[in-house]
Amino acid sequence: RTGTLWESRYKASIIDAESYLLACYRYIELNPVRANIVHHPEDYLWSSYAVNAGLKTRKQLMPHETYLRLGTNDESRCLAYQKLVSLNLEASTVHNIRRAAAFSMPVGNSHFYNKIEQALGIKIGQAKRGRPKRGR
Repeated sequence: RTGTLWESRYKASIIDAESYLLACYRYIELNPVRANIVHHPEDYLWSSYAVNAGLKTRKQLMPHETYLRLGTNDESRCLAYQKLVSLNLEASTVHNIRRAAAFSMPVGNSHFYNKIEQALGIKIGQAKRGRPKRGR
């Protein structure tokens, strides 16, 4: 990474909350651990892990409904989140999230892609490179 925060093009991905939101939470909050910046996600100053795990409170953070479904109360939800983050993410999930982030693509399953394609009326994914071949 070089330069300022605003140097390159902004990238964002639509996330299928039902199947990938919590995986994205885990991916983001474990990035400083994978990069050997900290030993545990709660040690990273800019992480929301401490709030989601119930170790700190911040009124500025609004929990997503998918996160809220982890438990019936704050204590059970926080314990479930701690346990969830302690599990390793599958390599394929990490790959899908990284690919989606790099190309501003949606993160989800094939049903989620189909819904987006139908709603937008376009095909999602990488097209073949180069100019289209001339019809004969």
